[in-house]
Amino acid sequence: MRRIGTFPIVVIVLVAIYAATKWGIPAFSREVTALPFPLPVPRTLMLFYMTLAVVAMFLMVTFSEEGMQDFLRPIKKLLRGGYGQIARALVLLAVPAIAAWQTYEMTVPRVEVPLSLRIQHPSSNFPVSSESLENPFNHPSDADIDAFIEQARANEIEFIAQVQGDIDLWADEWDPDHILEFFAAEPVKKFLAELEEDNVSHATAEAALMEKNLFEGRALYAMNCRACHGDSVAGDGPMADGFKLRPINFTDNGTIETIVEGYTFWRVTNGGPGLPTEATPWDSAMPEWKLSLTEEQRWKIILAEYNLAQKTPRIPEGHE
Repeated sequence: MRRIGTFPIVVIVLVAIYAATKWGIPAFSREVTALPFPLPVPRTLMLFYMTLAVVAMFLMVTFSEEGMQDFLRPIKKLLRGGYGQIARALVLLAVPAIAAWQTYEMTVPRVEVPLSLRIQHPSSNFPVSSESLENPFNHPSDADIDAFIEQARANEIEFIAQVQGDIDLWADEWDPDHILEFFAAEPVKKFLAELEEDNVSHATAEAALMEKNLFEGRALYAMNCRACHGDSVAGDGPMADGFKLRPINFTDNGTIETIVEGYTFWRVTNGGPGLPTEATPWDSAMPEWKLSLTEEQRWKIILAEYNLAQKTPRIPEGHE
């Protein structure tokens, strides 16, 4: 069986890598994402792949003197006319022609159809029934406030499981008179003072309950959302630079302040997979939080997001 030389191997490998990157990966992406279009590999990434491939082939060829000579043998034979004068002339014309064509392709000005820009808040999948949803923790009912007062009187405040352990550790170490001393917020201090005098007003209790809900919402936000959206909800979390489309900056006037709470809840609930086709080609990487967070936890996160961003949601049409 005739042995394949080093030069043909190098050519075959480089062509195969280029073809796989240029056409194979996009074709495979359609099967994985089930989108109606392929996801092309950026030119910068293709250059990176091909550079690595060329370096790898160079190391293989120059690893030994025999390998180098085997690689150069067909080149020398071509230049000496071993494959015929016509073949040599065609190759010597083709190499600079290909180089000139690639240079032209990279530098020539182009007139292209404008890109279809991504819709910031695609809502064709947004159910009309969610339009009027309001955060239940933003305006707690009288029953919720009364229950909170009774829990506070018994010093048996219920916290979400994600923070209960830390609060218990704090209580064991400091042995406070009341578990709500965990909060340094002024509304809670006022509530505890009125509680001690047994003269608690609903307004004071509601403000203290809001501080508790905000605390839990911020804790849930830090555990689930901070990595992308950042401490200041400005879309500058430690993982933000890893996304083609950076996480939205909630402090910007054109984001969560322009949408109703029902939409925010729907987006958090369904994540990127719930978006319609007009959200492409840069689909949101946000998970479907309905799979790992309860409805109560999602609403508390939204409460914290608006509070941290110092924004208020848009009032639904027909509401005052």
